[in-house]
Amino acid sequence: VRSEVKAAARQSWKKVIAEIVIEPRWAEALDNLDEFSHITILYWMHRSSGEPPVKIHPHGQKDLPIVGLFSTRSPNRPNPIGKTVVRLLERRGNVLKVQGLDAIDGTPVIDIKPYIPGNDSVQDESVDGATVPEWVRRIHEKHS
Repeated sequence: VRSEVKAAARQSWKKVIAEIVIEPRWAEALDNLDEFSHITILYWMHRSSGEPPVKIHPHGQKDLPIVGLFSTRSPNRPNPIGKTVVRLLERRGNVLKVQGLDAIDGTPVIDIKPYIPGNDSVQDESVDGATVPEWVRRIHEKHS
């Protein structure tokens, strides 16, 4: 990843523009990817270290309940694999220009997949989509 973001910080990643540089030998594997508006990026959070706690306050906010680590999006994980959906702005050979990648400069990319709405979003006819706890809604309201 090439990005102006050099260190993880609590920030809005939605507007961050970054480049994903693929090894030249894999450039042809990117053919037709630019027909998709969004792609899913899996990456290794290479600066995460140490044993993460089992329970945390989401976003480190003491006013939120203590919850299990796996019910959060904390970057401190037993296996620090990150996943995000980004807008694909442009492809130039082996370089993808994206918007919304929540990875810092130098982050190794593990895989790239096209975002396909029917496969990658919850489409449950019996319920109005996915449900989340109240504290998640509070975080999203605060960061919107």
